[in-house]
Amino acid sequence: MNEPLLKVEDLEIHYGAIQAIRGISFEVAEGEIITLIGSNGAGKTTTLHAISHIIKKTAGKVFFAGKDITSLPPDRIVAEGLVQVPEGRRIFANLSVRDNLEMGAYIRKDRGNIKGDMEMVFGLFPRLKERIHQIAGTLSGGEQQMLAMGRSLMARPRLLLLDEPSMGLAPILVDEIFAVISRINQTGTTILLVEQNAYKALGLAVRGYILETGKVVKSGLASELLKDDAVRAAYLGG
Repeated sequence: MNEPLLKVEDLEIHYGAIQAIRGISFEVAEGEIITLIGSNGAGKTTTLHAISHIIKKTAGKVFFAGKDITSLPPDRIVAEGLVQVPEGRRIFANLSVRDNLEMGAYIRKDRGNIKGDMEMVFGLFPRLKERIHQIAGTLSGGEQQMLAMGRSLMARPRLLLLDEPSMGLAPILVDEIFAVISRINQTGTTILLVEQNAYKALGLAVRGYILETGKVVKSGLASELLKDDAVRAAYLGG
């Protein structure tokens, strides 16, 4: 069996005396879309932040492409090809759309390929091209989410961590964002998706992990989790 692209082993996170993550383990194979499902406070975003080393781990290991990245600083993790799209977008509100996209490529050495990658982003998100000179803070919520995803793609990730990409968006925009996530995956980018909309996430993913109070309580094929009575009752409205 091939080595997984991402391997998380016995991860533990504490916020002071509170244990937020309780020894979770999971894997993401190259080319997959994997989703982490759970209610608010289950530990989904904390898990992504620990993988990216935005927060410090209490215990456990993270391996990416066979390399131990547990203690690498966040910028080195991005350079390895693991890039996070944060919850709440976190765009540079005072910069233009173009400047935000160029910021996504700040760590790259192959400057000659950046223009072509920007055109790739515009192919996925035509509205960003229409607004290339617009100040990012004046974009709609959906456009800001597109920009946050496009900025991350400018780093040429092998694995994209997506944290609540549909949060606060109208249903028609949610469908559009999920369609683009599928297209990004089809171009060869592996995706780890944290998403409050469990039905949409499991409809897109290959496999899923259910988190409750910092522990993985169930995992399996997304198609099977969609039919699981307990999952349906807890996360899919019965």
